[in-house]
Amino acid sequence: VQLVESGGGLVQPGGSLRLSCTASRSILSTFISFNKNWYRQAPGKPRELVASITNMGSTNYADSVKGRFTISKDNTKKTIYLQMNDLKPEDTAAYFCNMANQNTDNWGRGTQVTVSS
Repeated sequence: VQLVESGGGLVQPGGSLRLSCTASRSILSTFISFNKNWYRQAPGKPRELVASITNMGSTNYADSVKGRFTISKDNTKKTIYLQMNDLKPEDTAAYFCNMANQNTDNWGRGTQVTVSS
């Protein structure tokens, strides 16, 4: 499974971005079986879990992003999304897509999000 993220960039505080992560080289049933996550890592800080969505569609968010970020998935496209609204400078980080099941743990290479005026 290869995970490819896109959608990062430079945005002003209060702005929005939508990240995408597509699982290429994955059959649909495997994609569906994954628990799907977005992590982020800021310079000098540990990687932290930002948002999760299970194969049943249940979601969970870090307290710091609740009400601002939304994780979603499109099984037909084998893609997950992270809609980020009301971005703050402290959201600046490299964002990583992760998809895992009991057999495998897969990571993307990351996409940079920078929130600055």
